[in-house]
Amino acid sequence: MSIAHSTSSPRLWGSLPAPDELAPRLERVLRERQVERLPSVAASVVRAGEIVWSGAVGLADCEAEIGATAQMQYRIGSITKTFTAVAVMQLRDEGKLDLDDRLEQHLPVIANGSPTIRRLLAHLSGLQREPGDMWVSGRAPTIEEMLGAMGEYELVLPAARAHHYSNLAYGLLGEMVAGLSGERYEEYVDRRILAPLGLERTTWREHEPRAVGYLVDEFAGTVLREPHTDLGGVASMGQLWSTAGDLCAWGLVLAEGRAGVLDPATADELWSPQAMLDPDDWTVGRGLGIELVAHGGRVFGGHGGAMPGFLAGLYVNRETRTGGAVLTNSGTRAPIRDIVLELAEATLELWPPDLEPWRPESPPPPEVAAILGRWWSEGEEFVFSWRNGKLVASIPGAPKRIKPAVFEPQAGGGYRVVSGRERGERLRVESGELMVWGGYRFTRRQEGTPA
Repeated sequence: MSIAHSTSSPRLWGSLPAPDELAPRLERVLRERQVERLPSVAASVVRAGEIVWSGAVGLADCEAEIGATAQMQYRIGSITKTFTAVAVMQLRDEGKLDLDDRLEQHLPVIANGSPTIRRLLAHLSGLQREPGDMWVSGRAPTIEEMLGAMGEYELVLPAARAHHYSNLAYGLLGEMVAGLSGERYEEYVDRRILAPLGLERTTWREHEPRAVGYLVDEFAGTVLREPHTDLGGVASMGQLWSTAGDLCAWGLVLAEGRAGVLDPATADELWSPQAMLDPDDWTVGRGLGIELVAHGGRVFGGHGGAMPGFLAGLYVNRETRTGGAVLTNSGTRAPIRDIVLELAEATLELWPPDLEPWRPESPPPPEVAAILGRWWSEGEEFVFSWRNGKLVASIPGAPKRIKPAVFEPQAGGGYRVVSGRERGERLRVESGELMVWGGYRFTRRQEGTPA
């Protein structure tokens, strides 16, 4: 058995080259997973915004004995939904919809009382999981058939009651994108997302070199070719093929945005938690079209995907810009999300995030300099400081999960929190001894509540 891999060591200012043991460690992860009876596994790892390793092990085509490479296409299934979500957010940013619009406002054939777009994106619509019996009949519905059957589809839960995954919801979102853009859903995604980002190996139909999808017999250990499933009219829920490298590049776009495709502020919205998959566990949640996973003190965002003969996963941590993509041509037996997180964890362990050297700040404006230092509110101490050209407020000794408030000046005076604690709230400076932030008094000395 051979493994194909490549490494690169970006020499950015302040960064160190990849440790020698990184590639062997990541290769070992793939080998250990592949011997659990997966025909092949391909993966790429991104660190600090750069793809630093790619590898593949096993057979992409078992009959022809063609070895897998990291450049091969695999089906990515529901990772397609992240492209659908970005398409929806692009149209929102253009003013063509509001996330709290009901679907019926943009798909007139839908009955009154339909779920909101936000709930559809976050799998909170309550709609049944599938658009009919396509996984029983082996044939995906056309758009006309899906829309014509809306009177038969069930709301299996009241809207917003609990997370309930729905492929049907994303089939409807894709048709909404088509209606609002005036072009087929696939054409819109090609033109507005794939082409501008140069994701040339992410396509609606397979292109060589590509892997063949299999079912691994649980007892005999043999493989059976899975049928090719074309999602046709519901492509927006899972039709795409891609490579591990393309997916890592896409993961970084989801994490931080990209000019002309995804505004950074809109990327923030994608990552805003809307629901927890298991309220008793709180380790996996949903944003707007992406899955959020708490792992090792960090949050990774992305999505998993499954189609007959294929499993896929993409997860990235925004803070470190580190994560990975894993693809396999087996429809079972692969805990894809765990494999991605294992690769990311090993990378962060062996090659921790770079530490930028501290540099003296440029002097703050006089009005900001006048309010720097210690303040008190409700008996608690806050420190206002000047960092990276911004006014920042933090609580001494607060755990890492409590982010400092970052302010920007407002027209007409005062400041507003743009990130961190009390985001959106206004800070009003009354004097050198009194400020009002979010409706609370801040004073230079600890004092009780005014009578």
